[in-house]
Amino acid sequence: MKRSLTLAAFALFLLKPLCPAAAQENPPAPNAASGPVNGWFARVTRTQAEQPHWITPIATVTPRLEEEFRYDILWQRTNSGTTMENYGAGKGLELIPLERVEVILNIPPYLAHNNPAIPDGFGDFSFLLKYRLFTANEEKGNYILTAFLGVSLPTGSPGNGATDAITTPTIAYGKGWRSFDVQGTIGGTLPTGNTSAIGRTIPWNNAFQYHLWRRFWPEAEVNATFFHGGKNDGQKQVFLTPGLVIGRIHLWKRMGLTFGSGIQIAATHFHTTNHNIIFTVRLPF
Repeated sequence: MKRSLTLAAFALFLLKPLCPAAAQENPPAPNAASGPVNGWFARVTRTQAEQPHWITPIATVTPRLEEEFRYDILWQRTNSGTTMENYGAGKGLELIPLERVEVILNIPPYLAHNNPAIPDGFGDFSFLLKYRLFTANEEKGNYILTAFLGVSLPTGSPGNGATDAITTPTIAYGKGWRSFDVQGTIGGTLPTGNTSAIGRTIPWNNAFQYHLWRRFWPEAEVNATFFHGGKNDGQKQVFLTPGLVIGRIHLWKRMGLTFGSGIQIAATHFHTTNHNIIFTVRLPF
């Protein structure tokens, strides 16, 4: 609870820039002076100008290339009646080191199970590589297609991580029509070992967003997982996730603030959790 209150207080402190005088839709152009830092930001600005300017959904990973730090908290209600708290939710630092390429270094989440039978601890470290295949901004077609490769390493404490590394190849897509856009991903988790116990999954996520009043992005997501092998073999789990994202709010120079929240409601008979609350905060730069 203390962790939640601390983060909430921090978020409220950051809400001061909501004043119209501080609002800014896009980061300012980098200084024309030469140097590796200005060169980096010039590349980021140029790369992002080529793609649609939608907001990142709450649960679905965006096909857009982003440069930001992201931190999420999940409260997941399990079938046993306990609420597991997930601090970090496998989010972290997102960078654009090359044109058309993004690297995401995810901080291991801390899992508090609130169940004496399951030890609390850190989950696995993971990273994600994005390669943007093609795109067009709002003036030239408003679409994007990106390939992902995610890797999760078995670094978590006992009971909080997988026994083997897992790779996740994914295709991400998006299309916009004026103030409305759809962003989605479909992929597969492929364990490098112990597959009979871990199993494979096919996650398929789609987010439907509407841009309202400049900074408000109400959305509805469909988050589906199909299980093959493992203890949930043959099952499917679907969540309907209404939510709201607010941003981007200018803070200082290139840095902005985006935050939002949503609730995942199980839409299938089989589900491992239900009524999961997600809170997300991002600092794009």
